[in-house]
Amino acid sequence: MSIIDLFWILLIVSSLQPVLRQRWLVVQRLRAFRRLEERRQSRVIGLIHRQETMSFLGFPITRYIDIEDSERLLRAIQLTDPSVPIDLILHTPGGLVLAAEQIAQALRKHPARVTVFVPHYAMSGGTLIALAANEIVMSPNAVLGPVDPQLGQSPAASILKVLERKPIAEIDDQTIIQADMAEKAIRQVERTIRGLLGDRMPDERATALAHTLSSGTWTHDYPIDVDEARELGLPVSTEMPAEILDLMSLYEQTSQRRPSVEYIPLPYGPADRRDGRRPLDRG
Repeated sequence: MSIIDLFWILLIVSSLQPVLRQRWLVVQRLRAFRRLEERRQSRVIGLIHRQETMSFLGFPITRYIDIEDSERLLRAIQLTDPSVPIDLILHTPGGLVLAAEQIAQALRKHPARVTVFVPHYAMSGGTLIALAANEIVMSPNAVLGPVDPQLGQSPAASILKVLERKPIAEIDDQTIIQADMAEKAIRQVERTIRGLLGDRMPDERATALAHTLSSGTWTHDYPIDVDEARELGLPVSTEMPAEILDLMSLYEQTSQRRPSVEYIPLPYGPADRRDGRRPLDRG
């Protein structure tokens, strides 16, 4: 074998390595899903938006809830017997209202128990989906977010403020049209939330919570932590299975740059703090 032959073999192997690594990650994920399903006797579905190591021309692709997600998730629900519980692992910045509403309504209509697990965050449309669950299991530091509609780059509630603060004669036609759309969008989302919560809390409380979440009470990226979610009346638990946190490690962020967070990936217990030594120092 010549040096040129060896060069070409190494080139082929190096080009196949990312593909093979991705396939191995998929196999590991499926195994983790199956182990969790066997332990909980449920259908486990993941709606996880993270940047993979494979991206387009080296640039990470932004991911969010879209129609393809809703089609796939609705198919998974349809393949689940009505008597089988559904566990949804949710990690997303949000996305299309239409897709999120479709998923939420399908989960709400599932006869068996539905549990949503939020290991890190489920914002905007992710929160809308979580509202359809019988129970929301959050990590102690995980967050949800408001579901107020956004029109382009502007919050719908902020567009309506223009009509309140300026005479109608001083507002251009495009802004008036946007305000009309904003009012409809808020009303539609509020109605959806009220419908999701209606059979799980009193009507007055469901109506108040729907208004709080959809009407621009906070900025769109406001983090609703565990304590605040409970104060709002949501059925929140913090009993997050360790298997789900382990599963999240199989959804890697892009490796095009050095990680911003680094640490020794070992559990440190009370004994490590008492004697001042690290686990690796022990003989």
